[in-house]
Amino acid sequence: MANKQRSWWPVLVLWTSGICAQDAQVSQFYALPTYLNPAFVGTSLQTRFALGFRDQWPSIPGAFVTYNAAFDHYMSNLNSGVGVLLTHDRAGSGALRYTQVAAQYAYEIELKRKVFIRPALQVGMVQHAVDLSRLTFGDQLARGGDIATYEHVDGLNTKYGDVAAGALYFTPKMWLGISAHHLNAPNQSLLLNESRVPLRLGMHGGYRFALKSPIIKEHPESIVAAFNYRAQGKYDQLDLGAYYEREPFFAGLWYRGIPLFKSFSPGYANNDAIAALIGLMVKDMRIGYSYDLTISRLAGYSGGAHEVTLTIELADKRKKRSITKRRIVPCAKF
Repeated sequence: MANKQRSWWPVLVLWTSGICAQDAQVSQFYALPTYLNPAFVGTSLQTRFALGFRDQWPSIPGAFVTYNAAFDHYMSNLNSGVGVLLTHDRAGSGALRYTQVAAQYAYEIELKRKVFIRPALQVGMVQHAVDLSRLTFGDQLARGGDIATYEHVDGLNTKYGDVAAGALYFTPKMWLGISAHHLNAPNQSLLLNESRVPLRLGMHGGYRFALKSPIIKEHPESIVAAFNYRAQGKYDQLDLGAYYEREPFFAGLWYRGIPLFKSFSPGYANNDAIAALIGLMVKDMRIGYSYDLTISRLAGYSGGAHEVTLTIELADKRKKRSITKRRIVPCAKF
């Protein structure tokens, strides 16, 4: 019966009025920084490839599975970063799908020595679709479930352009960014109606504390404190966390929720999850894993969320030292 629930759940989403869609969630923000804000494009030493996979609430019918792939490159002669971001999100046994391909550009301005600001723009194309052949309809349930439906099952899809912008300010020890996604409020309706994607606003930042030691170490240690706030439609959330870094090892702990300032409903505190992260760096490659422990009323039912990331950074050895000395973005690694 659980499989059948997963298969027809998306139909409820499509035909229920008043649904307000939200963008896919991630916990390892800085393993996929260009998904967070296009202003992070080109903040690696030179060239970066990133992959991300997230399985959210696997124990709940109709859970979400998200894939991200990103490429970005810093052009020092033009003070510019360019990149491409691919996002694919599936819900309800993969029947409801969202796919975006976006081009990103950021220009880097040095305000004074080692103090930078980066305005950025993102332009993408989105396909939003549902595969009706993967769903179970009422006539199938009435006749036993595992037989063909009498419904028309060609599927529904729509395509639209999507625009985002962002800005990032950073020094060798701190960073602060803002972003705005879906600036053009595109219509994502699959039923020839009007269903505008709500504007997503974000603010994120942090500070890096170097841990001093009387002994000179080959791999210095740092504590990175960070936050990430985002709001979309009538929903918002705040993530607060910290990382410990000592190459090749990284670890972090995040809390997600706004319990003191906002409630879901009377007597229902705004607590969502606690995310634990671990990571390992091997030469130019970083591998990260995180698990979200649900602490809302879904605790014990959701199965949490698993997220795996892979990042590869490449740089011309002749330029690596000069670039590192000139511009250091102190963000966490995951």
